[in-house]
Amino acid sequence: MIRTFQSETGKRLLHAAVLGLALFITGCATQVPRDMSAFQRANPRSILVVPVVNRSLDVDAPNYVLSSLPVPVAEKGYYVFPVNTTKVVLEQEGLYEGDKIHEQPPAQLAKLFGADAVLYVRINQWDAKYAVLTTVVTVDFDYWMTGKDGDVLWKERKRMQWQPNNNNNSGVSPMAQLLSQVITAAVARAAPNYMPLTRQANQEVFVLGPSAIPDGPHRVKAAQK
Repeated sequence: MIRTFQSETGKRLLHAAVLGLALFITGCATQVPRDMSAFQRANPRSILVVPVVNRSLDVDAPNYVLSSLPVPVAEKGYYVFPVNTTKVVLEQEGLYEGDKIHEQPPAQLAKLFGADAVLYVRINQWDAKYAVLTTVVTVDFDYWMTGKDGDVLWKERKRMQWQPNNNNNSGVSPMAQLLSQVITAAVARAAPNYMPLTRQANQEVFVLGPSAIPDGPHRVKAAQK
């Protein structure tokens, strides 16, 4: 009886493991790359990154996000117009706010700089929610790129969250663990660090993800050397 029970238990565990693996594979299979034909037809070489639209309550968020965008795009092999210079030129044209800039015809913006494509980003969420024992930091962005004729070449959305890890207190009394969690959560809420999440989101969207933009001409040349 014992052997039979162990055998049946083993079969159930094996069945559960196989089912779990199948679900995992199915979940991975749903990440199908987007159609990049419009992007490839446009074949951009230079990308203009315009100031970011902010839907969060943090007035500093657009500048932080804007500063994080050129590196991953350049890593993919595209010339990226310096974002600070872009901002100054747009201000000279009377365009100060991200909302107003995003309302301009893409062809007009591209022509102003001689760019092949224009990259837009909107911040949907940039906050830290405090719940006594933990703080959840969240960033949520919409990305899209248009060609110099105004056609949408590519778009993506990315939402990421982080919360402090309080599981490294083995051997510490429950009261000390509780106090540590409260302090860690309060510090994360008082001075949340959004940039690691933002850089990771950009990296996954532009470089690593299934819908990452195709390699640009400068990356191809570097690979051939």
